[in-house]
Amino acid sequence: MKSNLILASASPRRKELLELLQLPFEVIPSLVEEVMDEELQPAEMVQSLAQQKAKGVAKEHQHAFVIGSDTIVVSDNKMLGKPKSHDEAKKMLRNLSGKTHEVFTGVSIINGEKIHTFHEKTAVTFYHLTESEIEDYVLSGEPMDKAGAYGIQGLGALLVKEISGDYFSVVGLPIARTSRELKEMGFSR
Repeated sequence: MKSNLILASASPRRKELLELLQLPFEVIPSLVEEVMDEELQPAEMVQSLAQQKAKGVAKEHQHAFVIGSDTIVVSDNKMLGKPKSHDEAKKMLRNLSGKTHEVFTGVSIINGEKIHTFHEKTAVTFYHLTESEIEDYVLSGEPMDKAGAYGIQGLGALLVKEISGDYFSVVGLPIARTSRELKEMGFSR
């Protein structure tokens, strides 16, 4: 049986968060080539990327509610994506050490002609990190598939001094707002 709700993401973290809604859904990762417009501000960028992902799946599933999402980390006005190497991960973590950065997560929900796209911004402050802490964390492998080179829901939690905003947005999907947006769009079990 086809589900009426689709997550257009291969992220296991987003899948776990969507499971909190206790709704049946399918995971169909978007295969679109993401186009990053460097002229966009971070909030616009994550919304654009989320919408690209959702549209990539929605065109084949026009009767379903399709959720696309994207997360970026911004520090010193620079967008940090996923590190491509251990050295790049270390550099990102050194940059985040002892400072506050912003995490933007964009979400786009598409159902036929209806499109709801929004973002959440959360401020995250790191402790001052020693070179040894950075090295150990990178060697764990956890930073390698995460924007900003850390996962707040895993070992990366040990790096975080405080957050201001939606924790789940930092993980990858602002689940409470997503639930409300689905209801507003008319989604029902």
